[in-house]
Amino acid sequence: MPENYGSNHLAKQLLRSGTSVSLNYGEAQSGESRKDFIHKMKIVLKELRETFICLKIIKRIEMYGSREKIFRAKQENDELISIFVKSIETAQRNMNIK
Repeated sequence: MPENYGSNHLAKQLLRSGTSVSLNYGEAQSGESRKDFIHKMKIVLKELRETFICLKIIKRIEMYGSREKIFRAKQENDELISIFVKSIETAQRNMNIK
């Protein structure tokens, strides 16, 4: 990314939201209840969506060094969103069964 205020800001935001996903997922794994697990998984999903928007902005204003890397990052982020949506749906369904 170019060395300027805007790209530095986006890069730092991407780093924060991207790493927050892993940290919050670790918290979700040790949830105190199914409800707590679902809540923490929803936080993970929010961070993934924030990461997606950040990647989208970076792509749209062409603030990237490699088109392929930004494409792969967006693709992986989309896949993770799908996985977490399904995980949350399954946990909610299982909570309603018990």
